[in-house]
Amino acid sequence: MDVLHLTSRKRETYEVRIEASLLWECALGIAAITNTKLIDTLEKPKESWDHLKKSLSEPLIEDLKMVEENNTWKSLLLLLHQSEFRDISEFILFIDALGDEKLRFICILYIGMKYQELRTHASEGDESSRNSLKKQTENNPFFPDYIDFICTTNIHDLRKHLTSVMTRWYEEVIIPQKETLSQILSRDKQSKEKMCGNLKSEALVEWATGGITYLPEPSVHTVLLIPQSIYRPWNVEGDVEGVKVFYYPVANESIYPDDKGMPSYFLVQKHKALGDEARLRMVKLLKGSDRTLQEITNELNMGKSTVHHHLKILRSARLVETMDGKYRLKENAVQSLSNELMQYLAED
Repeated sequence: MDVLHLTSRKRETYEVRIEASLLWECALGIAAITNTKLIDTLEKPKESWDHLKKSLSEPLIEDLKMVEENNTWKSLLLLLHQSEFRDISEFILFIDALGDEKLRFICILYIGMKYQELRTHASEGDESSRNSLKKQTENNPFFPDYIDFICTTNIHDLRKHLTSVMTRWYEEVIIPQKETLSQILSRDKQSKEKMCGNLKSEALVEWATGGITYLPEPSVHTVLLIPQSIYRPWNVEGDVEGVKVFYYPVANESIYPDDKGMPSYFLVQKHKALGDEARLRMVKLLKGSDRTLQEITNELNMGKSTVHHHLKILRSARLVETMDGKYRLKENAVQSLSNELMQYLAED
């Protein structure tokens, strides 16, 4: 149907900000090592993660067990969004100075402005408000239990846990590679800032994240891009008041600045993902229509855990996405693969 445009108002978009800090890398490292379901899809080999675990102190291992049980990495990220902390000491002092209800309020998930009153009441101990928040997040695999834990746990124990795990991970994991990590994050931040004047906001987000299309939402005025290396190749998405957050994987050239022939990370991952018979069959199957995990399992006569593993690899390569409980082939990503390869080969 044709549309007669009688308005001069342009479609609103969002502002893009870019921040980089070792504190984000610290909190995301804690999230990664405790995400046992996803850890085998990360760029860092599982053997490296196993070696890292063996090197950690017993107190930190105990802290990480609590993180894994209660997903308190989410609390660390929410707290980090409260200010631009210069170092770990400033962050710990901030947590220690927070009032009990304020600490609990920040750690409870932000799920939208219209639920802020429920969030406030839940932080004050109101059971009905807590249950309402749990009901609103019931489709998420860990949000309801996380909300329940934050609202009911001893606040002094929570405060001690958050400061302990953050401090210990920073001292044991971040400090030994502090200079290298700082340079990587700084290089990537600078490269994204250079593109801010050349790309529109939505295009910048898609380029930085390696393919995420994020359209403007009425309540979101800012997109915050935060480079990270620990969760490569995944983007980690978050929400705070009025802000959509993407903790995006740093580019190869930020890690290897002297290697001019370094191919794009996602170019490599796409070819790796397609270099397997089972995954190629899945791509062909999804070319026909979107399918559930069970439908793919039945069609290919493979074990569900095996299919799920292959689909995670295809998703991490940005070739497949999920929507409404079904897996969908990102046909544009497949079609553009040959052009990406030819562009790389043509580079000096």
